[in-house]
Amino acid sequence: MVGMRSSRRLFLRCLRLGHLRRFRFATQLINYIRYARLCIVSLAYNSFTNSDVVIESLFEPVYWLVDHVTRWFGIVFVALVIVLTSSIVLIVYICVLPLIIQTYSTPWIYWHVIYGHWNLIMIVFHYYKAITTPPGYPSQMETDIPSVSICRKCIAHKPARTHHCSICSRCVLKMDHHCPWLNNCVGHYNHRYFFSFCLFMTMGCIYCSFSSRVMFREAYSAIEKMKLQEKERLQFAANETYNDTPPPTFTFRERMFHKCIIYLWVLCSSVALALGALTLWHAMLITRGETSIERHINKKERKRLESIGKVFYNPYSYGRSGNWKVFFGVERKLHWVTRVALPSSHLPFGNGLTWSAPSWLVNKQPSVLAI
Repeated sequence: MVGMRSSRRLFLRCLRLGHLRRFRFATQLINYIRYARLCIVSLAYNSFTNSDVVIESLFEPVYWLVDHVTRWFGIVFVALVIVLTSSIVLIVYICVLPLIIQTYSTPWIYWHVIYGHWNLIMIVFHYYKAITTPPGYPSQMETDIPSVSICRKCIAHKPARTHHCSICSRCVLKMDHHCPWLNNCVGHYNHRYFFSFCLFMTMGCIYCSFSSRVMFREAYSAIEKMKLQEKERLQFAANETYNDTPPPTFTFRERMFHKCIIYLWVLCSSVALALGALTLWHAMLITRGETSIERHINKKERKRLESIGKVFYNPYSYGRSGNWKVFFGVERKLHWVTRVALPSSHLPFGNGLTWSAPSWLVNKQPSVLAI
């Protein structure tokens, strides 16, 4: 009896010990899993993580693909701009200008010749300067430059208004955007060239479209007449012999002339609409003293401050007229002619690293500034 009790106690003790060991093993496994999860989260933890950061991280492969495609196709886009512009210039010289000289009065001929060549010179000059002028980069060797943060990709000081370009793989001073049609970033030193190119190209396209509007209507009617005659000629040839077929009314040169006029008008009108809208957008940004990137940053900051009852101030705005003077580098009235209406390679105000405070900022001393 005593032996049976002792064996029963021993069995219960062993059973209890097995349960304890299994419980300890499960507890240790859960602790190890929690510790591993904590290590992974600690490596990827960021107090600024939100839905925008998560979405941006998910789309990072798409951004990488777009950046590399834009980088490699930038030369193709530049070549396309040169080819299309050259084709329009050739059509104007071969088709439009001779007709203007034959039909227009002498004052109008002088006006077309002078304005057309001035506009062409301004387009070529500013496009060449926009694609060849570096936008400006902060020095990665100097450590005493004023900076507002550290670039997480360059691991270097980032001055105010400086942003990292993923296509150029470096930080750009007063970066506006990376333009594939220039194969270059638009920044502090070539922003004026980019905007002037957009402005004069829009003016040139409007000029070509408006000047060739009558010729376009005539060419379109001629093309429709060509199609109708070709259809009638084919129907006639199906019923008669080849010798009885009448000769075509339009020669090859006339066909090419009408097609070139239609090509010129359609291309110039399309570019005038698209590039004109872009030029107006950048004109609005210049008036506000902002870049394309700062527009989005300041918009979010303005909404955030309005929600807590504060007012947002842009410390890089010198007033509407002041912003245009700073942008074009105008110091006196004559500069509107020599630096805006004529080709000029003068440097912009400042070095892109520091920015002088406007007078209203010194007087008001707002609590929040744009960065």
